[in-house]
Amino acid sequence: MSFNWRDGNQLRLLENGDEFFPRVWGAIQRAERTLLLETFILFEDEVGNDLHEALLHAAQRGVKVEVMVDGYGSPDLSDRFVNSLTAAGVRFIYYDPRPLVLGMRTNVFRRLHRKIVVIDEAIAFVGGINFSAEHNIDFGAEAKQDYAVEVKGPVVLDIAQYVQQQMGSEQHTRRWWGARSHRPAVNAMPGEAQVLFVYRDNDEHRDDIEQHYLAMLRKAQKDVIIANAYFFPGYRLLREMRSAAQRGVRVRLIVQGEPDMPIVKVGAELLYNYLVDGGVEVYEYCRRPLHGKIAVQDQQWSTVGSSNLDPLSLSLNLEANLMVHDRAFNQTLRDNLELLIQQDCVRVEDDKLPPRNWWQLTKGVIVFHFLRHFPAIAGWLPAHTPRLSQVAPPVQPEMETQDRVEADNSGAKP
Repeated sequence: MSFNWRDGNQLRLLENGDEFFPRVWGAIQRAERTLLLETFILFEDEVGNDLHEALLHAAQRGVKVEVMVDGYGSPDLSDRFVNSLTAAGVRFIYYDPRPLVLGMRTNVFRRLHRKIVVIDEAIAFVGGINFSAEHNIDFGAEAKQDYAVEVKGPVVLDIAQYVQQQMGSEQHTRRWWGARSHRPAVNAMPGEAQVLFVYRDNDEHRDDIEQHYLAMLRKAQKDVIIANAYFFPGYRLLREMRSAAQRGVRVRLIVQGEPDMPIVKVGAELLYNYLVDGGVEVYEYCRRPLHGKIAVQDQQWSTVGSSNLDPLSLSLNLEANLMVHDRAFNQTLRDNLELLIQQDCVRVEDDKLPPRNWWQLTKGVIVFHFLRHFPAIAGWLPAHTPRLSQVAPPVQPEMETQDRVEADNSGAKP
């Protein structure tokens, strides 16, 4: 399944959970027909409980609600949390749940890493924000800096079609190839943004998101800013970043300076010499953990989504990004990134680069060879087909009582 660029969309950039969650709750409250939600992480905290309440109310008023969470990222939801949703009619699916081995989760690879919400096929949210309190600023020093996009317009139908197919929804064939008389209503107030929905899977679209980054770098004329939480990309992307910088494009990279996982910074630092020597400006975001996956190029191109630039996202995980052609949205995102650089980032200057010695050179060579061949290496990893596990609604007490009465009347065992 592939999609085309769609004209006439409206976009709103949402920064952190403080902007994202209220917009999502409001859209869910206004839902009339359908609600689709995919997420990597759903925690049973204040944000998760707010989502639970919103989904429950939507289902109770007749909205068809379908939810899919990753079996690795959301393994600890209580039966009470899930069963109360399924009892109300919510279709609740775990993506590739697998049993613990020696107390450890084993479904590390090929995870559902997308974060998508689609409501009534009229409004969608795509980005990197999970449903957990750590995305709110008041979470504290460990609050994550992240982004999502709210979108209205023709591209929403593409997003809905894709999510319904991935969930195995009974509605995914409904009216996609037939009459689309409802499309003008979806886009009754057209915007200016041209948007493309891009995803990566482990089938026919393994490197689609990476290819868009590569093409963006090759076409850049003046300026590129990439902010990415887990930066350890393939050799091709590193080479294109250097090539762009060496032909006069100002290439700026924002990575984690206060990482949520120490190994993230260790990996990125191995690439600093190569990038800085090639003219790329590297900045470490130091206010709190960076979780964003965003970029802008020149005055029109931008992207927001779930895909990191690391081996997991580029070669294994299921991801989704929106590619955007729009000057106003580009400027909004650019202004945000410029402010981030000015207020909260430290530039990696020559005196802060890792020492250039034989040990660093050896590590660098190993890393580059690993990055260059990782897509092939990933193909050797266990290639089980991830399964979807739908949670069945709990048996209601009144149903149990009725079954027992009927069994007693017939003389059969319940």
